Amino acid sequence: MSLSAHYQMFGRYNAWANTRLYDAAARLGREQYRADRGAFFKSVHGTLNHLLATDRIWMQRFTGTGKAPDRVDAILFETLDELRPAREAEDRRIVDFVDGLDDARIAGTIRYRRVSTPEVFEQPLASALAHWVNHQTHHRGQIHALLTGLVGQAPELDLLFYQRLSAKSDVG
Repeated sequence: MSLSAHYQMFGRYNAWANTRLYDAAARLGREQYRADRGAFFKSVHGTLNHLLATDRIWMQRFTGTGKAPDRVDAILFETLDELRPAREAEDRRIVDFVDGLDDARIAGTIRYRRVSTPEVFEQPLASALAHWVNHQTHHRGQIHALLTGLVGQAPELDLLFYQRLSAKSDVG
């Protein structure tokens, strides 16, 4: 599998996994959804907002376009009903971005400034993409744990599960 195909798969997996988490979060009561459960971004609400905020930050770094918050803990939307369409739009943007990548571009570098410091970093795009995919998975795992603690179950999010589903259907 080429690197571009690898990241195209991850873009689709990201959208699929987010849909499953948002479906599960939609079944929570307001108190459960916003409850501080000791996660780094406290609640399902805070962590979902963090994922959208950081995806917007990274997409701005990768593309030079789009609006990005100036904090990784920004609460971009106060309700799940407001957050979900923004998440879906960002996931479409991500899929479009990775679909436009080729191996030559992935072998290049990007320059960006961290949100929290003025220093400029230069990094290979391939390693930035790897971090980004890992970051998404890491925080989805936190939401998965929060859902399990709140309601005793959470949706299957394993990449292998997605790969098996997408091999059988048009999931991705």
